Amino acid sequence: MASAITTLAADAPTLSAANTGFMLICSALVMLMTPGLAFFYGGMVRVKSSLNMLMMSFISLGIVTILWVLYGFSLAFGTDSGSLIGWNSDYVGLSGIGITELWDGYTIPVYVFAVFQLMFAVITPALISGALADRVKFSAWALFTVLWVTVVYFPVAHWVWGAGGWLFELGVIDFAGGTAVHINAGAAALGVILVIGKRVGFKKDPMRPHSLPLVMLGAGLLWFGWFGFNAGSWLGNDDGVGAVMFVNTQVATAAAMLAWLGYEKLRHGSFTTLGAASGAVAGLVAITPAGGAVSPLGAIAVGAIAGVLCAMAVGLKYKFGYDDSLDVVGVHLVGGVVGSLLVGLFATGGVQSDVAGLFYGGGLEQLGKQAIGVFSVLAYSLVASALLAFLLDKTIGMRVSEDVEVAGIDQVEHAETAYDFSGAGGGAASRSTAAPTPSAESKKVDA
Repeated sequence: MASAITTLAADAPTLSAANTGFMLICSALVMLMTPGLAFFYGGMVRVKSSLNMLMMSFISLGIVTILWVLYGFSLAFGTDSGSLIGWNSDYVGLSGIGITELWDGYTIPVYVFAVFQLMFAVITPALISGALADRVKFSAWALFTVLWVTVVYFPVAHWVWGAGGWLFELGVIDFAGGTAVHINAGAAALGVILVIGKRVGFKKDPMRPHSLPLVMLGAGLLWFGWFGFNAGSWLGNDDGVGAVMFVNTQVATAAAMLAWLGYEKLRHGSFTTLGAASGAVAGLVAITPAGGAVSPLGAIAVGAIAGVLCAMAVGLKYKFGYDDSLDVVGVHLVGGVVGSLLVGLFATGGVQSDVAGLFYGGGLEQLGKQAIGVFSVLAYSLVASALLAFLLDKTIGMRVSEDVEVAGIDQVEHAETAYDFSGAGGGAASRSTAAPTPSAESKKVDA
């Protein structure tokens, strides 16, 4: 009996300094993705709303961090209740956690796991903001973020990753957030824009990116941070799975960027920088759920398929008339769906688990499970997000006035502009420091 107890004690996980340090670095990389997203989105909008776009991402770092500490971590990763939500009073305020207490059979402290997952929670609502460019009150957006992460993100994270969550128990494979992050955010974006409507001048006025260098910078930061997002989701690299995920992240992103550019050249006759940046992000999105289940050759297939399908999908907003300003639906929703479903085809059964996809002799079972995960998260997020937006729109109002939208949301909502041109040309412009009123600014040529 004594020898059995000794054996069990020897088998118990102990804190790994290497894995702990690795996960802290990965957490910092994922945190960097939110400012990267801010640059990516901020460059894609017109100059008059670029600061607002930056702030819609940055505010998530403040709001979601506090909510995560107060109750979000408990709801997402606490003891399961009915396979729908978690709760653990020790996690409320992160007050009942020992500094060396390990996370659920792993070799990293609970604190490290909590801060890593916090960064996922931060970036997910920020992803939604790209669909709402130019037209949403900042205060309404902040309140929407509070409600959305509470009602949608925290429960869905428990479904997908929490022990006892119904999608987790079903066997849905989502390595790093195809359902919980990207489909969740993309469906939410669609739900909100169906409620708040189109921008003034949609399909009539040119709404080109004001700074493609900022877009490329943002895409580069996202690509860099995504290695922490994906490889870190294995919570260590003792068995090499994290290394495979790292490689597949690079491979799929490269394939998606090339596929998007190839489609763009054939369809429109040009290789654009915006296409390269968008294609890279589409590949990152698609490989996120699949990268721990496929080989590098499978990652090429996942990236290439996602690159083409997402490039095709971004044009659907003009066909169906929904104003997805910065293609959140076309890239994140479609990319998340593609990557999640392709697990059921390309899973080799030899990386993160022994589950094989259809092309590796596994039949249709896993594809069916992936479809359940995809469409349940999509439906819940779409409906819940639309209802939250409708509630806010009918109470405090979601949209700025038409005059403010035409004049530029930066000046009115933030009392700032992204660029100061007052000293550049001399004359009256250099001597004027007064901010124009919305009604006066609305008469100027649209930036």
